[in-house]
Amino acid sequence: MSRGKVYIVDDDEAVRDSLEALLSAHGYETSSFSSADTFLRTPGTSGEGCLLTDIRMPDMDGLELQERTTRSRPGLAVIIITGHGDVPLAVRAMKAGAVDFVEKPFTEEIILRAVEGALAFVANRRSKPVDHETVLRRLEQLTPREREVLSGLIAGLPNKTIAYDLGISPRTVEIHRARVMDKMQARSLSELVRLALTVGLGR
Repeated sequence: MSRGKVYIVDDDEAVRDSLEALLSAHGYETSSFSSADTFLRTPGTSGEGCLLTDIRMPDMDGLELQERTTRSRPGLAVIIITGHGDVPLAVRAMKAGAVDFVEKPFTEEIILRAVEGALAFVANRRSKPVDHETVLRRLEQLTPREREVLSGLIAGLPNKTIAYDLGISPRTVEIHRARVMDKMQARSLSELVRLALTVGLGR
C-alpha cells in the first residue's frame, strides 16, 4: 500500500532519479517531471500529495510553480529544494504557502522527514500545531541579541551577513543561532521560519 503520492519537479535528471529511487524504496508512489510546465500540463496531478520542486529551474522556477500550485492544486503540500544561497527565496516561498524547504546537500533522512511531514499536513494527521501563545512564550526566552539573530535568520540572511550587520563575529552568530534553535524548539531552519510566521514575524 502506498504511503502517499509524491511529485518531483527538477531539471536535473540525476536528482529526479535519486529522489524517485529513495522515495519508492520507502513506499511512496512517485512521478517525476523535468519542468514545471510539464507538471502543470499533466492530467491527474491535482489530487492529494506532496510536490518536491527545485527552486532554480529554467523557464518557470520553483517559486512560480509553488504559487501556481497553491492556487490550482490545494491538495498538494509543496516542499522547496534550495541551494544554500537561495534561502531567502525559500523563506519567501514559505510565506506564500510552501510547507517546508530543504537545503542542498541534503540527507535521505531530511527528505524522508520532510515528505512525511508534508503528507501528514495534507491529511490533517499532524499533531496539534504549536499555538500562538506557546511561540510567544518561547520568544520571551530570547535575549535581545538572540532576537536580532532570529530576525536575520527568518529573513534568509547567511551567518556572515548577520555578523556584519550586528558587528559581531560569524562564530558568535553560530552560538546565538544554536541557542535560538534550542529555545524555540526548532529542529531546522524551515521549522524556525514556520514558528516565526505563526506569530507574524518576517511577514
